Amino acid sequence: MRIKSITRWIAAAAIFLAYCFPVAAEGAANKVPGLYTHAQAAALMDVTSGRLLYSSHGDDELRIASLTKIMTAIVAIEHGDFNKPVKVSKNAYGKEGSSIYLKLGEEMTLENMLYGLMLRSGNDAATAIAEHVGGSEEGFVHLMNEKAKELGLTHSHFANPSGLDADGHYSSANDMAKLTAYALHNPLFKNIVKTQVKKAPNPNESWDYRWDNKNKMLRLYEGADGVKTGYTKKAFRCLVSSATRNGQQLVAVTLNDGDDWNDHGKMLDYGFKYFPLSQLMEKGESVQGYDLVVANTFNYPFAEGEQERLEKKLVLHSPAKEGRADLSFGLRGEIRMVLDGKLIGTVPVYQKGSLLPEPNARNPVDDTLGPLRPATLAEAMARVFQQMFLQRD
Repeated sequence: MRIKSITRWIAAAAIFLAYCFPVAAEGAANKVPGLYTHAQAAALMDVTSGRLLYSSHGDDELRIASLTKIMTAIVAIEHGDFNKPVKVSKNAYGKEGSSIYLKLGEEMTLENMLYGLMLRSGNDAATAIAEHVGGSEEGFVHLMNEKAKELGLTHSHFANPSGLDADGHYSSANDMAKLTAYALHNPLFKNIVKTQVKKAPNPNESWDYRWDNKNKMLRLYEGADGVKTGYTKKAFRCLVSSATRNGQQLVAVTLNDGDDWNDHGKMLDYGFKYFPLSQLMEKGESVQGYDLVVANTFNYPFAEGEQERLEKKLVLHSPAKEGRADLSFGLRGEIRMVLDGKLIGTVPVYQKGSLLPEPNARNPVDDTLGPLRPATLAEAMARVFQQMFLQRD
């Protein structure tokens, strides 16, 4: 009996250690200490590169409460008509849960309503936005799930725009980190989530709306610049935060974490300390030994000792074999960055004297996109983002 008890104790201890002390970014475990949080699931990501720096139960499919509104906001920004006011329907008016207390029939600009959505987590705003952009809640939820597929969020499915508990409504810590890293490259989204106080016209009263951001990280952590809080009775406390230091932006995610403010501080400190962002090449820099220049600046976060193992491989295109029309504009190939046998990114190279394209939203660069037109910028960003994760997984 005593042997069985000891065996059970050892097994339980092993499970506990596996749960509490997950491995950091792949290939960096021998140089980076462990990290503990109180969360059921957690993830930490570098925004520029999309590199996952830490994950604990990162693919577990869990309730995410109002973290849902990160997807709601980016879908609304990319699909919404900013020239038409958002009208509050009967369905949006008096929506259960957190609210910005919109009146039935009230009209507000989509931009202002997005502030109410993200700063005060208004479920009434979420419903009104969904109906405005998607024609109905159901139509908008379809757009949300299409966006999830587009970004490769394989452990996410949305059933509503607010995050209220519902069957079939879930995501994972890793997926939320990917989604947020994508969204933070949108200037409007980035500006909204870092705003501490927003005032908006109130057509029903003599005073303006005033929305104070519920995200305490903006006040508790140096360099904090987002993103979203969440809570329901079934999801418990959920939080996505972001911070920028020395030009590097990180995203931290915790799901079901009773000590999330402190845990996010630890996670962000961990990322900045052990995975600082390094510049590998700069736009316009000459390629040694060739009459070529690189088309984009490329940055990547490395743990100690990793950068020394990086390989840069120049791959030149053959016009005769590939028939690439864009070669006539100076594109000659690409430099592939390989770390421990894995491709972490690519940067196109151009003939010296060529007009270099405008930088894309993030690295690695997808040189097949060509010049980005405003109408296709969101789609192009999504394609680059999806390719980035496919290359790394």
